[in-house]
Amino acid sequence: MGTRRDALGKLLSISAASLGLAACSRSDNQASSETSRTAQNGKVVPFNYPDNPSFDLIYLADRLGYFDGTSTRPNYVGKIAAPQIIPLVGTGDIHFGSRMVPLVISAIAAGADMKVIAAGSKTLQEAPHMKYFVRKDSGIRTPRDLEGKTIGFNSFGACAEFVSKTYFREHGADVNKINFLVVPDNQGEQAVIGRNVDLAIIHPPHSGGAEANPELQRLWTDYDLDRGLGGMAPYSVNGRFARENPQAVRDVVTAIAKAGNWVNAHTDEARRYTAERLGMELKHVERYAYVDDQIITEPPIQYYIDVLEREGKLQPGKVAVKDVYTNEFNPFAKGAAT
Repeated sequence: MGTRRDALGKLLSISAASLGLAACSRSDNQASSETSRTAQNGKVVPFNYPDNPSFDLIYLADRLGYFDGTSTRPNYVGKIAAPQIIPLVGTGDIHFGSRMVPLVISAIAAGADMKVIAAGSKTLQEAPHMKYFVRKDSGIRTPRDLEGKTIGFNSFGACAEFVSKTYFREHGADVNKINFLVVPDNQGEQAVIGRNVDLAIIHPPHSGGAEANPELQRLWTDYDLDRGLGGMAPYSVNGRFARENPQAVRDVVTAIAKAGNWVNAHTDEARRYTAERLGMELKHVERYAYVDDQIITEPPIQYYIDVLEREGKLQPGKVAVKDVYTNEFNPFAKGAAT
C-alpha cells in the first residue's frame, strides 16, 4: 500500500513541478487516500484527470453520481493547460483527456500509446462547436477579406486551425496571408472588440457573450463550414491504463455516455450547471450537444486524417482510422467496430 501511495504522490509531484499545476483540487486529501487504499483492495481504481475551469462530462458524471457503485472514481490532479492534456494522456500522467481529434491523431503518429474511447461533443446547427465573430464596422464579410488580417483562436493543431483553413481555401483565400494568434476562448470577445484581432473564433460557452454583443457580428459557425464533420471533441485513454484496467475504462465510458445523454435531454439544467461552475451569467452560457451514447463513428476521424495529410502534418498512410479509436469499452455500441 505504501509503495502505491508513494508512486501516486511522486506522479502528482512531478506533474506539478514540470507544468506548474495546481495542487490536487480536492481539499479532502483523506478521501483521496481512502480511494487509493480501496483500489489496492480491488474495489476501486482511481483515474487521474484534470480539474480545469470548464464544462466537462467527467465533472458532470461525478456530480450526477454516475461513478457511484462502479469500479472507478476520478482523482482530480489540478489544472492542466489544454495543450498539455493529450501529451500527458500519452505518457500516462493523466489517464483520460478530452481534446480534438487532430491532436490525438498527431500524438498517435508520434508514438503515443492512447486511443479515442468516447465520441464527446457534436455540432448541431442550433448548437455549433465554434463561432466566428468580427466587429460590425470591420468590413470583413468573406474569407478573402481576411487576407492581411489577424484571427484569434484557442490553439494551433486543433479544430479552429484546420477547419478554418480548409474553408478559407475553398472560398479563394490565401491562408498564408492570414495571421493566426492564440487567444483563450474567454478572452476572444474582448480581443476583437479591442481590435487586437480582426476575427475571433470562440467556443461555447464563451461564444454566448459575443453573440449578445451589439458591436459584433457573427459571420459563420463550424456547422456552416462543414456541417459539423470537424466538431467531434472525443475522450481518449492512456493505452497502458486501459489494458490494465478494462473494467474501469468501461465504467468511465458508461458514465460519460450517460452524462452526455443527460445534457442532450436537459439543456437548460446543463447550462445552469455550466454557469455555476464557470461563474458566468446564465444568459450568456450557450449549450453543448453530445454524440448519442458516445458511440464513435469513423467519418469525423477520417476527415482529420485527410486534413492533416493535406496540410503536410501527417505522412500519408502513417495513421489509419482504426489506429485512432475503439468502441470496445462502450456498452451501448452493441458490436460496433473495435
